[in-house]
Amino acid sequence: MSRPLRIEFPGAIYHITSRGNASGLIFIEDNDRKLFLDIMADVIKRYNWICHSYCLMSNHYHLLIETVEANLSSGMRQLNGVYTMWFNKIHNRVGHIFQGRYKSIIIDRENYLLTVCRYVVLNPVRAKMVDRPENYIWSSYCAIAGLKKSPDFLTIGWILKHFEDQPASARVKYSEFVYAGMNGVSPWDSLRGQIILGKEKFCQTIEKMIGEKVNIPEISRAQRHFIIPPTAEQLTIAKKISSLQKRNEIIHGLHYKNGMAINKIAKLYSLHTSTISRIINCTV
Repeated sequence: MSRPLRIEFPGAIYHITSRGNASGLIFIEDNDRKLFLDIMADVIKRYNWICHSYCLMSNHYHLLIETVEANLSSGMRQLNGVYTMWFNKIHNRVGHIFQGRYKSIIIDRENYLLTVCRYVVLNPVRAKMVDRPENYIWSSYCAIAGLKKSPDFLTIGWILKHFEDQPASARVKYSEFVYAGMNGVSPWDSLRGQIILGKEKFCQTIEKMIGEKVNIPEISRAQRHFIIPPTAEQLTIAKKISSLQKRNEIIHGLHYKNGMAINKIAKLYSLHTSTISRIINCTV
């Protein structure tokens, strides 16, 4: 079983999600969410984290965390571990409540942090739990927009200063920014290697940090080599190629550069999987 690649360094910013085991609930009642936020506040203080945004759903949560020190893994063990212990005790349960390992995506602050902040608080709207982000109390939207007192663990300064120096007008512009994204595209369309959201220069910097981790077989190839899934447009163009040599080069690229599975490539071209394997192994 592959394990996720963890990239940790001082000042890193992550979008973190953790889901319930077998898609089960991790929050049964509102008191569970209150408990989670209390534990999270303690972890943020203990590990010197900065929380830019959060949203607690029913069977998963979203966090946007900046680590002043390179300690994401240790902090997440504390967060999920302590919450699991108390959740099981309160609800007379045993065993895991989270589905395997948490997922973390490292974010390019200058180009994507605001977009991901917006994505996080719009989760209840996309899930059709509410019509408007201010109608969901278990996210950071209301605090940042000035509709309720901000919890001590939430840092809203960076977000608001991006819009305006004056807090009141900054909150208005923040709300406008969030609403403008209600029907927008997902930021994950630009995801690199399943774990990085950033421009080319940022990705190159992160790639240098990975170093010898590219040789760890337990980490998926897509994460080790920044594989980007093919777009619908790429697949449409690929299917229309008539030159066999060009087609074979594209097939090779779809597998190694875009991480596309052999059986999916075979289906795209209406060929047998053994034919695709042979093309991939023979194309230089």
